[in-house]
Amino acid sequence: MRRPATTCATLALALAALPLAAAEPRAQDLKITVLSTMLADQGIGEWGFAALVEVDGFRLLFDTGAREDTVLRNAAELKVDLASVDDVVLSHNHGDHTGGLLKLREALRPKSASALSRAHVAPGIFLPRRFPGGDRGWATMASVRAAYEAQGGRVVEHARAERIAPGVWLTGPVTRRHPERNYPAGVSVETPSGAVEDTVPEDMSLVIDGRDGLVVLTGCGHAGIANIVAQAREMVPGASVKAVVGGLHLLDADENALAWTASQLRQAGVERLVGAHCTGLEAVYRLRALLGLDRRTAVVGAVGSSYSSASGIEPGRLAK
Repeated sequence: MRRPATTCATLALALAALPLAAAEPRAQDLKITVLSTMLADQGIGEWGFAALVEVDGFRLLFDTGAREDTVLRNAAELKVDLASVDDVVLSHNHGDHTGGLLKLREALRPKSASALSRAHVAPGIFLPRRFPGGDRGWATMASVRAAYEAQGGRVVEHARAERIAPGVWLTGPVTRRHPERNYPAGVSVETPSGAVEDTVPEDMSLVIDGRDGLVVLTGCGHAGIANIVAQAREMVPGASVKAVVGGLHLLDADENALAWTASQLRQAGVERLVGAHCTGLEAVYRLRALLGLDRRTAVVGAVGSSYSSASGIEPGRLAK
């Protein structure tokens, strides 16, 4: 029997993060470089997302793109060395964020046995999904895990907010305190208790606690960007969110939804926005206007675009 749609949201609430210790060290030097998204004036564009995160010498890959070789080829063109990156975060189960994992591990392992050997996920990512018409679509993460572990990879599940490096935190599952529906309709997830609506309860973001405020990196933002920034501020009490980077899944949002989203981002203190992947072009431009930002502080993310604590947003020629 189909259970209420709130079941997955309730699971996320139960796994909500607790406030982080105020004495934790803050990140000093941060850079995020986009390696997979649709817009590209260098490298290859695709419907997918991946970004390299570098914080005070610590490096991780956040998501792995859709096609198996896109991130590899874009990293080579951008002269980005991924062989020295041990950690990879998979924000959620969808193939446009996990498609490159196995090829990346296979290609990089001969250069370094530890390359992408530790995958960070949230609970629920391996549950099978069913799409309308019976298509099981992206219900392959269990087999991806088996193949990844056969290559020597290790999976780490985060049921709550956890620090993975000084100043670098994973949200774990995000509390759905606002009724945002930034996820595909008509998909069900097969839980041990039965099939429920798939709200992508494992959707997880990265939060960097920087010297000037928080930087939030999202894959698709299926938990809702207002929910994500609210949780980030709960994790680090008293901090504002300086920047948001990644996919926000607002491409289908109407004017009322965008206005409400902008109000939540404004309250959180957002001053910089790199809206990539599923954010939507029009959504980025509307958020730019509604937040009172400009073409230097709110851009469409492109392959090679970056955000850094030193120089802010470097959008690339096409996105500038």
